[in-house]
Amino acid sequence: MLGLPLHPLVVHATVVIVPLAAVTVILAVVVPRFRRWAGPMPMLLSLAALILTPLSTSSGETLEHSVPETRLVEEHAELGDQLIWFTAVLFILSATYWWLDRRRLATGPGAATRDRLRTLTSVVGVLAVVAALGTGVQVARIGHSGAKAAWSDSGAASTGP
Repeated sequence: MLGLPLHPLVVHATVVIVPLAAVTVILAVVVPRFRRWAGPMPMLLSLAALILTPLSTSSGETLEHSVPETRLVEEHAELGDQLIWFTAVLFILSATYWWLDRRRLATGPGAATRDRLRTLTSVVGVLAVVAALGTGVQVARIGHSGAKAAWSDSGAASTGP
């Protein structure tokens, strides 16, 4: 596309959607008013993140074959390959949380089932927040390693002076 590699273009969408998904999942779990307003949006953003992740890694692998092989490029590729697991867990937990929350709200008041659903929803919510935080950290690690690989003078293999 106009002589530009596809990877930097696809990555920009991923770099926006993945953290946005993570933040909306956290807000949906922690802020009831946001959860009511957002509805399925955190789950759908997590799905978009899950879809974008292999597109980013695939375009990155294509680009990797056209640039010099360096430790920095290899590190970036390895970190990028791990993101699919983070986004998959984020999607599964956000979808489960959304579904459980809908079920909990639909259950009659005072029912033992409602109490069990509340507990289960809380547990899944905590796991979703942990997954969202981990996903955000992983995206930052990938971005940092990609920037080092792209902007390093030599992409040198050494880390010391």
